[in-house]
Amino acid sequence: MIQKQDGQGIVEFALSITVLIFLLFGIVDFGRIFSAYLTLNHASREAARVASVGGSNEEIQRIAFEASEVLKSENVEVLISPQLNRSRGDFVTIHLSYPISVSTPLLNRVIPNPFVIENETSMRVE
Repeated sequence: MIQKQDGQGIVEFALSITVLIFLLFGIVDFGRIFSAYLTLNHASREAARVASVGGSNEEIQRIAFEASEVLKSENVEVLISPQLNRSRGDFVTIHLSYPISVSTPLLNRVIPNPFVIENETSMRVE
């Protein structure tokens, strides 16, 4: 005897749409994190270039903030090594870090929230 299965499609839709929504939020979060990483990568290269041609610490920080303008500049942390006495042939290292919040409900249990993105670039002083 065949029983009526009127609500089966709705139940299957409710179960599958939940998984798809979590997947969609995960894709959006990954895109935000990857975009912030690429922005930090670009900003650290620009700041390292200024440092390698003899820029001051203030110029280096200004360039790092300008190159990462799509991020909140008050959250971007810039570390310059060495701070002083950069002579020709030495390496200068620019380290940038930026915390980004994760908005996917289950993903923030797997990775820390906020997720800190870090990037480091070294160049030889000219």
